[in-house]
Amino acid sequence: MRVALYLQDKHSIAESMEYARYAEARGFEAVWQAESRLAREATVPMAAYAGVTSRIKIGSGVVSMWTRNVALLAATFSTLDELAPGRVILGLGAWWEPLAAKVGVDRRKPLRAMREIVEATRQLLALQHVTYHGEYVHLDDVALDIVHGDRSPRQVPIYIGATGMRMMELAGQIGDGVLLNYMVTPQYTARALEALSAGAARAGRTAGDIDRPQLIVCSMDHDRDLALDRARELLTQYLGQQPHIMAASGVDPALIEAIGKVLTWPAGPEEIRAAMKLIPDDAVQAVSATGTPEECRAKVGEYIANGATCPVLYPLGDDVRLMIDTFGAGEAR
Repeated sequence: MRVALYLQDKHSIAESMEYARYAEARGFEAVWQAESRLAREATVPMAAYAGVTSRIKIGSGVVSMWTRNVALLAATFSTLDELAPGRVILGLGAWWEPLAAKVGVDRRKPLRAMREIVEATRQLLALQHVTYHGEYVHLDDVALDIVHGDRSPRQVPIYIGATGMRMMELAGQIGDGVLLNYMVTPQYTARALEALSAGAARAGRTAGDIDRPQLIVCSMDHDRDLALDRARELLTQYLGQQPHIMAASGVDPALIEAIGKVLTWPAGPEEIRAAMKLIPDDAVQAVSATGTPEECRAKVGEYIANGATCPVLYPLGDDVRLMIDTFGAGEAR
């Protein structure tokens, strides 16, 4: 089974580097680094992972398309490709509210913006001289200014981080892959596959032509209650702070409304703990792989059965190696 590791800011970068090395040794195909909050920028730890590994792919899961000029975006991922040739994946997303507005980003027409940014970035990574006059992207005879070193096209696939079905269709139409979100049910994955297929058909291809890794929260512990509480804390934050995940989660709207009265962004530990009391166990298990190793493996299998091609596991437990060993290949260390 294909399997990948997802890292946010729960662990230090030094610890994360060790987990990336261990995941590579256990046969994981990729490590993806988050940039979903104002907690940790993605490309610095990506470079760190590249420096201590030799085979595993390294993806951004995902960088915001609004916060880097498209030429700088291409230059950044060209630089990462120089460090880890053929191993880098550019995962690109449309960010979320209310964070975007709070930092002055206008998310108007995200589908149009995504299309333009993907098209222009792809041309720049191909080492073309690019003139592009869109609604968002404006380039006048621009190229990656590589004087020294390899001037061949960069083989950096672009995966679109999509949650809503319109963005999912666009990913099917123009993406090299789609990075499916987490804190959703396996049934959501099946609906996403339908939207992806519709978009792919418009480009003369099928969903089978598009890689579909999916982020999955994996709260694994032999102490089942502890595993549930760890996942409950994360789910509480996302249901209270990220409307796009709220809409896709399948969680009872009345529960989401109740959480929203207690919690918004940013939130402190006290608000999170108060809102956690509202989340029942079945809601936690519906949208995550939580519990014993056997339970986690079974839940991940449901996402794969519904269309995910590669689980991208976000470890919440203290024993990250337990999760890697449970899903990895070869001999545990």
